Amino acid sequence: MTTVEVSVEVDAPPEEVWAVTSDPKNLAQWDKHVVGVRLPPGGIAPGVTYEVTMGFMGVHTVVKVLVKEWEPPWRAKIELSGLLEAVVTTAVASLPYERSVLRQQVDYRFKGPLGRFGAAGVNAVGGAHLALRRGVLAQKHQIEVGRGLVPP
Repeated sequence: MTTVEVSVEVDAPPEEVWAVTSDPKNLAQWDKHVVGVRLPPGGIAPGVTYEVTMGFMGVHTVVKVLVKEWEPPWRAKIELSGLLEAVVTTAVASLPYERSVLRQQVDYRFKGPLGRFGAAGVNAVGGAHLALRRGVLAQKHQIEVGRGLVPP
Protein backbone atom coordinates (compact mmCIF):
# COMPACT_ATOMS: atom_id res chain seq x y z
CA MET A 1 0.00 0.00 0.00
CA THR A 2 1.02 3.57 -0.65
CA THR A 3 0.28 6.36 1.85
CA VAL A 4 -0.33 10.02 1.09
CA GLU A 5 -1.27 12.71 3.61
CA VAL A 6 -2.26 16.37 3.42
CA SER A 7 -3.08 18.89 6.16
CA VAL A 8 -4.40 22.44 5.81
CA GLU A 9 -5.60 25.17 8.16
CA VAL A 10 -9.18 26.26 7.56
CA ASP A 11 -10.83 29.50 8.67
CA ALA A 12 -13.80 27.73 10.28
CA PRO A 13 -14.60 25.87 13.49
CA PRO A 14 -14.49 22.03 13.46
CA GLU A 15 -18.27 21.66 13.20
CA GLU A 16 -18.36 23.63 9.93
CA VAL A 17 -15.35 21.77 8.54
CA TRP A 18 -17.00 18.46 9.42
CA ALA A 19 -20.34 19.44 7.86
CA VAL A 20 -18.65 19.84 4.48
CA THR A 21 -15.92 17.18 4.56
CA SER A 22 -18.15 14.40 5.94
CA ASP A 23 -20.82 14.72 3.25
CA PRO A 24 -20.15 12.27 0.38
CA LYS A 25 -22.50 14.26 -1.88
CA ASN A 26 -19.70 16.85 -2.09
CA LEU A 27 -17.19 14.38 -3.59
CA ALA A 28 -17.85 15.41 -7.20
CA GLN A 29 -17.00 19.03 -6.30
CA TRP A 30 -13.57 17.97 -5.06
CA ASP A 31 -12.68 15.30 -7.64
CA LYS A 32 -13.72 15.54 -11.27
CA HIS A 33 -13.42 11.74 -11.59
CA VAL A 34 -16.37 11.20 -9.23
CA VAL A 35 -19.47 10.95 -11.38
CA GLY A 36 -22.01 9.75 -8.82
CA VAL A 37 -22.66 8.78 -5.21
CA ARG A 38 -25.37 6.39 -3.95
CA LEU A 39 -26.02 6.92 -0.24
CA PRO A 40 -28.17 4.81 2.07
CA PRO A 41 -31.45 6.42 3.19
CA GLY A 42 -30.49 6.33 6.89
CA GLY A 43 -27.35 8.46 6.60
CA ILE A 44 -23.74 7.81 7.54
CA ALA A 45 -22.73 5.82 10.64
CA PRO A 46 -20.24 3.09 11.51
CA GLY A 47 -20.94 -0.07 9.51
CA VAL A 48 -22.90 1.76 6.78
CA THR A 49 -21.94 1.19 3.15
CA TYR A 50 -22.43 3.37 0.10
CA GLU A 51 -21.17 3.49 -3.50
CA VAL A 52 -19.13 6.02 -5.46
CA THR A 53 -18.99 5.83 -9.26
CA MET A 54 -15.74 7.07 -10.74
CA GLY A 55 -14.84 7.69 -14.36
CA PHE A 56 -11.70 8.38 -16.32
CA MET A 57 -11.43 8.62 -20.10
CA GLY A 58 -14.88 7.05 -20.59
CA VAL A 59 -14.29 4.08 -18.28
CA HIS A 60 -16.53 3.93 -15.20
CA THR A 61 -16.11 1.82 -12.07
CA VAL A 62 -18.03 1.53 -8.81
CA VAL A 63 -16.09 1.82 -5.57
CA LYS A 64 -17.83 0.42 -2.50
CA VAL A 65 -17.32 2.40 0.71
CA LEU A 66 -17.60 1.00 4.24
CA VAL A 67 -17.71 3.45 7.14
CA LYS A 68 -15.29 2.05 9.75
CA GLU A 69 -15.22 4.97 12.22
CA TRP A 70 -17.52 8.00 12.53
CA GLU A 71 -16.84 10.47 15.36
CA PRO A 72 -18.38 13.85 14.46
CA PRO A 73 -16.90 16.46 14.25
CA TRP A 74 -13.43 15.04 14.80
CA ARG A 75 -12.66 11.86 12.88
CA ALA A 76 -13.84 9.44 10.23
CA LYS A 77 -12.27 6.38 8.67
CA ILE A 78 -13.68 4.75 5.56
CA GLU A 79 -12.57 1.71 3.60
CA LEU A 80 -12.85 1.62 -0.20
CA SER A 81 -13.00 -1.58 -2.23
CA GLY A 82 -13.19 -2.30 -5.92
CA LEU A 83 -10.71 -1.15 -8.55
CA LEU A 84 -9.27 1.06 -5.81
CA GLU A 85 -8.63 -0.39 -2.36
CA ALA A 86 -7.99 2.29 0.24
CA VAL A 87 -8.44 3.44 3.79
CA VAL A 88 -9.20 7.16 4.07
CA THR A 89 -8.84 8.84 7.45
CA THR A 90 -10.16 12.36 7.95
CA ALA A 91 -9.32 14.25 11.13
CA VAL A 92 -10.33 17.73 12.22
CA ALA A 93 -8.59 19.53 15.08
CA SER A 94 -9.63 22.78 16.71
CA LEU A 95 -7.41 25.86 16.62
CA PRO A 96 -7.91 29.23 18.35
CA TYR A 97 -10.11 31.92 16.77
CA GLU A 98 -12.63 29.63 15.04
CA ARG A 99 -9.99 27.88 12.95
CA SER A 100 -9.29 24.20 12.36
CA VAL A 101 -6.72 21.85 10.93
CA LEU A 102 -8.10 19.42 8.36
CA ARG A 103 -5.93 16.34 7.82
CA GLN A 104 -6.57 13.53 5.37
CA GLN A 105 -4.53 10.40 5.00
CA VAL A 106 -5.08 7.82 2.27
CA ASP A 107 -3.51 4.36 2.27
CA TYR A 108 -4.27 2.89 -1.15
CA ARG A 109 -3.55 0.48 -3.97
CA PHE A 110 -5.13 -0.25 -7.34
CA LYS A 111 -6.20 -3.83 -8.18
CA GLY A 112 -6.22 -5.92 -11.33
CA PRO A 113 -5.79 -5.01 -15.00
CA LEU A 114 -8.13 -2.02 -14.72
CA GLY A 115 -6.18 -1.01 -11.63
CA ARG A 116 -3.14 -0.37 -13.80
CA PHE A 117 -5.34 1.91 -15.90
CA GLY A 118 -6.53 3.70 -12.74
CA ALA A 119 -2.98 4.09 -11.45
CA ALA A 120 -1.90 5.48 -14.81
CA GLY A 121 -4.78 7.96 -14.63
CA VAL A 122 -3.72 9.15 -11.18
CA ASN A 123 -0.13 9.51 -12.36
CA ALA A 124 -1.31 11.41 -15.45
CA VAL A 125 -2.79 14.12 -13.20
CA GLY A 126 0.36 14.49 -11.10
CA GLY A 127 0.21 11.55 -8.70
CA ALA A 128 -1.79 10.64 -5.62
CA HIS A 129 -0.30 13.32 -3.35
CA LEU A 130 -1.19 16.08 -5.79
CA ALA A 131 -4.68 14.63 -6.31
CA LEU A 132 -5.27 14.50 -2.54
CA ARG A 133 -3.87 18.01 -2.08
CA ARG A 134 -6.23 19.35 -4.77
CA GLY A 135 -9.16 17.63 -3.07
CA VAL A 136 -8.31 18.93 0.40
CA LEU A 137 -7.78 22.46 -0.93
CA ALA A 138 -11.15 22.20 -2.72
CA GLN A 139 -12.74 21.25 0.61
CA LYS A 140 -11.06 24.23 2.32
CA HIS A 141 -12.29 26.53 -0.46
CA GLN A 142 -15.87 25.23 -0.23
CA ILE A 143 -15.90 25.77 3.55
CA GLU A 144 -14.43 29.26 3.37
CA VAL A 145 -16.76 30.28 0.49
CA GLY A 146 -19.67 29.10 2.63
CA ARG A 147 -18.48 31.41 5.41
CA GLY A 148 -18.13 34.34 2.97
CA LEU A 149 -14.36 34.53 3.53
CA VAL A 150 -13.30 34.00 -0.10
CA PRO A 151 -15.05 34.57 -3.42
CA PRO A 152 -16.71 31.55 -5.07
